[in-house]
Amino acid sequence: MDVYRAIYTSRPFGYDVSILSGILMHARLANARDGITGALICRADIYMQWLEGPEEKVRATLDRIREDDRHLEVTLHVEERVAERVFPDWAMLHDPAATWIWTQSEIDGGALKRATPEEITGFFTALRETAGEPEAG
Repeated sequence: MDVYRAIYTSRPFGYDVSILSGILMHARLANARDGITGALICRADIYMQWLEGPEEKVRATLDRIREDDRHLEVTLHVEERVAERVFPDWAMLHDPAATWIWTQSEIDGGALKRATPEEITGFFTALRETAGEPEAG
């Protein structure tokens, strides 16, 4: 199976629990419909999302995210075709703590501009290893 993978970061605009809940609810519904799986790492200073699925559906999702005013400075860090999914059972795995990625001061200091695709991918592979089973529903 040929799977298209994309990982982007953005800066949240108006981050709060209700906005995040809305993003997650919409993402899970749309991703299930479009055959996309993935994960979202988020804090008040960063969204980092891994998307995988049919290339045209992932690209369309990225286009919607770029047009969404809740996301500022959308930057695509990884895009590649791979043989299989890393998050096959997750419409959208959510990591609310994300304390093991860069600190806010590191992000403010340019960590995203210096980040390698391998470093960003590594955050998600570490998340997958600790995630357990998908949530029901």
